[in-house]
Amino acid sequence: MPYERWAPKVVRSSSGIVAGLTAAALAAIGFLAYQASADVPGGLGSSRPAESSTTAAAKAPRDTKHPTALPSASGTGRRVVYSVDDDRVWLVGGGDRVKRTFKVTPGTVDPPPAAYVVTSRSGKITGSDGIAVEHVVRFTNVSGVAIGFSAAVDGSTSAPAPSKKRLGGIRESREDGTAMWEFATIGTRVTVIK
Repeated sequence: MPYERWAPKVVRSSSGIVAGLTAAALAAIGFLAYQASADVPGGLGSSRPAESSTTAAAKAPRDTKHPTALPSASGTGRRVVYSVDDDRVWLVGGGDRVKRTFKVTPGTVDPPPAAYVVTSRSGKITGSDGIAVEHVVRFTNVSGVAIGFSAAVDGSTSAPAPSKKRLGGIRESREDGTAMWEFATIGTRVTVIK
């Protein structure tokens, strides 16, 4: 008998092939989306605190002999620590070693003490006070006001004008702004303390 008589006949329409390929593509996209979401740091893209932080609500203990020393109750691991009471930032690397600390000038809206993550960054923009700023590192929103670190392109770090009521920019010097930009990439933890 010829082979053709015993071989199963396979009839495929072009619409069946397209449907099969579409189903396979959707399954692959779903799997890749799951993998991507599993690798995203907690709180990324959220304006809420990344984790509950009971220690951040109280005033973090300070070393009175070394006022620029990292407060002891400011978290662990690689992070940015920002004290709203002291207007100071610490860039903390591995092993809780301070890489840099500097004074900042806050806006008119402070973030609540808690743990956050960096959610967005901008190289150069015009700030909400109309001043050109660079190295913008945002980590939360408070009542619709974006909160983040930035440096004025003209180098100014003066306090905002009293007429400006809702500013969330925390101003740094240009040198400190560059250090923040290099350190605080998307997903970097930011601990805000009193």
